[in-house]
Amino acid sequence: MSWPNRWVAKATLWGASAVASVFHLGMLAESVADWHSAAPLRPLPPRRPHAGEDASLSGSPRVSVIIPARDEERNIEACVTSLLAQDYDNFEVIVVDDGSTDATPTILARLARTPEGQRRLRVARLEELPPGWAGKPHALHAGTQIASGEWLLFTDADTRHMPTALRSAVTRALSEGADLFTIGTTQELPDFWNRTLMPIAYMGISAQYPPALVNNPRIPIAIANGQYLLIQRAMYERVGGYDTDELRASVVDDLALARVVKRSGGRLRFVDGRGLVSVRMYHSLREHVNGWGKNAAAGSRGGAWLFPIFIVGLPVVTVWPFVALALGLLRRKPALAASGATPVAAALAYRAYLDHQLGIPLRYGWTHPLGGAIFTFIIARSFWRRLRGATVPWRGRSYAA
Repeated sequence: MSWPNRWVAKATLWGASAVASVFHLGMLAESVADWHSAAPLRPLPPRRPHAGEDASLSGSPRVSVIIPARDEERNIEACVTSLLAQDYDNFEVIVVDDGSTDATPTILARLARTPEGQRRLRVARLEELPPGWAGKPHALHAGTQIASGEWLLFTDADTRHMPTALRSAVTRALSEGADLFTIGTTQELPDFWNRTLMPIAYMGISAQYPPALVNNPRIPIAIANGQYLLIQRAMYERVGGYDTDELRASVVDDLALARVVKRSGGRLRFVDGRGLVSVRMYHSLREHVNGWGKNAAAGSRGGAWLFPIFIVGLPVVTVWPFVALALGLLRRKPALAASGATPVAAALAYRAYLDHQLGIPLRYGWTHPLGGAIFTFIIARSFWRRLRGATVPWRGRSYAA
C-alpha cells in the first residue's frame, strides 16, 4: 500500500476510534445526567383508609385506566388484576378488546365477574378497524369515548402495576402541574436476547430523546412511554385526542401524542418509575426484530431519511471497535489493537452503567457488538421496506414500515 493510501487508512481507523470513544463517553455522561435530572417516582407508603371512608369524598381526581388488548391471553390477567388492586380511591379500568381471536375475551369475562371486576372493570369489544386508523390509537380512542375520568392513564397489556403505582403517579403529576406525566418502567429481561438488545434500544432512544430535554418546556423535544402515560383529560381533548389526522394512523402513538401536547404548550414530565410498573416487551428474537422494526422509522427524531447515517454510524460505534481489538490481538498488530482498545473500554464503561440500571449482569457488555449488528439490520430493513412501500406485520395487521 502506497504511503498516501496508508495515511488515509490510518486516519480513517483512528477517526472511527475517536468517534466511537466520544459517542460512548458522551452517552455515559448523558445517562448519568438524565437519571438525576428529575427525582425518581418513589412509591408512596401503603394507604390505610379509615373505616367507612367514601371514595367520592376523598378529593382524588377520577382516573380512567385504558388498556388496548389484541390477542393478549399471555398477559391480560396479570395486568388487569394488578390494576384492580390499586390502592387509589377513585378509578375505573377499561379494557378495549381489539378484535382478539385468542382467549383474551374469555379471561376478561371471568375477571369482570369478580368482586373488584364488577366494581371497577369495563370491557369494550371492537370488531373492525376503520380505514385510516392504526390499531392501538383506535383502541385508545374508543376507550376514551366511554371513560369518565378527569385523568386518562394509557397503559399496555403486558405491564404489571404495584398497588401504590397509580396513587404515586397522580400525586406527583398534580404536585408538578403536569399535563402529561409518563414514567420509565422496570424492564423484565430474563433471557439472552432481551439482555443483548434492550440496552441498544435504550441507547438509541436516550440519544435522541434525553429526558432532561424532554422535561424542559423551552425545548420542543418530546416523547412519552406508552407503557404508562397519564394525561389530563382536558389536555387530551384540547389537542383533539387520537381522532386527528396527525395521530389516527400513528404507529408510535405515545411519541406522537407527546409531541402534540408539548407543541400545544402542555407540560410534560418524564421520570424514572422503576419499581412501580414492570413490563416484558418481547419474548423472542423474532418479536424484537418485528417490534423494533415497526417503530424504527416513525420513532426517529429526524425521520427515515436519517437512516443512512444510522446504518453507517451504529456499526462504527458498536461493532468496529470490538472487531479492531480482536483482529489486532489475533494478528499481533499493536496499532490495530490500540485503535479498538480505547473505544471498547468506553463502550464497556457505558454498558456497565446502563446494565446496572437495567438489572443486567455486567458480562453482557460484551454482547454490545452483537446487539449493534442486529439493530443495524433492523434499521436497514425498515429503511428498505419504507423505500419500497412495504408493510410490517404486527398482531395480525400490517403497518407502514
